[in-house]
Amino acid sequence: EGKMTIRSGHVISRELKLDAKAAYVYDISTKTVLYKKNETIQLPLASLTKLMTALVAVELAPQNTHVSIKKDFLATEGDSGLLANETWKLKDLLDFSLIVSSNDGVRSVASVIGATAFDTDDYSIGRKDFIQKMNEEAKILGMSEMYFVNESGLDESTNQSGGYGTAQNVAQLLEHMLRTHPDILEATKYKNTTIASLSKNHTVKNTNSDIGNIPGLLASKTGYTDLAGGNLAIVFDAGLNHPIIIVALGSTQNGRFTDINTLVQASLESLEQ
Repeated sequence: EGKMTIRSGHVISRELKLDAKAAYVYDISTKTVLYKKNETIQLPLASLTKLMTALVAVELAPQNTHVSIKKDFLATEGDSGLLANETWKLKDLLDFSLIVSSNDGVRSVASVIGATAFDTDDYSIGRKDFIQKMNEEAKILGMSEMYFVNESGLDESTNQSGGYGTAQNVAQLLEHMLRTHPDILEATKYKNTTIASLSKNHTVKNTNSDIGNIPGLLASKTGYTDLAGGNLAIVFDAGLNHPIIIVALGSTQNGRFTDINTLVQASLESLEQ
């Protein structure tokens, strides 16, 4: 092919057909942007929000902190199999919540960890403060386009999402998590696994049905709401210790998986050249 031409500020030079409104591919080890499309446009994050929830939780509390699931926490949309009055270690509940994208799970985390950190018995005050801490964390990390209305990313109404940010912001967040708390992302690479609360084993299936097709997957988080469309963010290893972050926002429910596969292939090609 001769030498690689770099066009439009990124390395992947061939035209890619993506459903996503925005996409960003970042090579951590060489600090190179391999691909970008509308990467600075603020879009609804849907459940990618839960990445920030997990980060803030482990910064506020030890990972073996007990979190009890109160009946009130189970009212949010979607039943992921959590039981009222079940108690979890924080780390296990986060693993569970990220893999199956449990709204109840992160609601419990934000309420309980938030209340403990704020030193209150009132879970709704704790939760509110926890969400504020998520917003402070975004500012600290320099992600000015990222903010959160809730801890799950569920749409709040027909015109307000639970969280917003850019494709570049999501990549920055993932890079920070890989550097500071890689263990939080560890479980998200499994297609199926078993995670235990203090009283019960839960068999969990990853919301990313496409996991088997991505070589060297290190982390994965899906998101889908009416406002967001289909979101997906992954980290994969393109070689020996060569992690690459790929984010697709505003795709479709199925298109996000195709988009990520397209970007994985294009990334691997660009690295071979």
